[in-house]
Amino acid sequence: MTGTKGIKIKSVKDIADMTEGGKKLARVKNLLKSQVKIGANAQDLDRYAEELILKEGGKPSFKMVSSYYWTTCVNVNDGIVHGIPKKELVFKKGDVVSVDIGMYYKGFHTDTSFTIGLDVDSVTEVFLETGKSALTEAIESAKPGNHIFDISNAIQKVVTKGKYSPVRALVGHGVGKELHEEPQIPCFVSGVREESPKILEGSVLAIEVMYVTGSGEVKLSSDGWTISTADGTISALFEETVAVTNKGPLVLTN
Repeated sequence: MTGTKGIKIKSVKDIADMTEGGKKLARVKNLLKSQVKIGANAQDLDRYAEELILKEGGKPSFKMVSSYYWTTCVNVNDGIVHGIPKKELVFKKGDVVSVDIGMYYKGFHTDTSFTIGLDVDSVTEVFLETGKSALTEAIESAKPGNHIFDISNAIQKVVTKGKYSPVRALVGHGVGKELHEEPQIPCFVSGVREESPKILEGSVLAIEVMYVTGSGEVKLSSDGWTISTADGTISALFEETVAVTNKGPLVLTN
């Protein structure tokens, strides 16, 4: 993670195209949120997501990942990321549902995630609000001259203040012509600030807050994709695609 090697800087035109794509993905995301409700199933949600993306003139980013055949990743409760949207995954009262979605448009990917609690208790509501706050603080740290360490530190501070654990096995990432680009963006601090990649104007980052109520250790499901909490505790995921400009961070996907 040292230095800036491998980070792909976008031109003004690139960012304009990604901004357009991000607005389209934001519309898709907002429509999807309305369909995450008790009694709905993940497969129907996934099909609706693909329909919306195609209507916007884009392509599902995740279907461009080798051996992944779905438009979204849907996780419930202890699921953290990469959950396959299966028909038998029916949302119930008390569930915490995370949806991750990406769109390819005009040669660029944008990536975003949200988590919704379905008639959950006040303790879970506080847990979810903590993730939203952590993402807000992280985005504010995405400024030219800062370091990736600063984004990670912002996430870790908010999450641990709430007595939760950041997930250490997974990271956010750069995004652009490829869905996953450098730099990696952990949800926790590691090493020395000055040795982490410097945040450069023209960078576009998929900043992800992945955190849990338990230890933060993870396990891979037998389906080969779904990553869940090892101790069965609740997880949540919040993500936006953010362009780094000389005027500060520009959120492309809300």
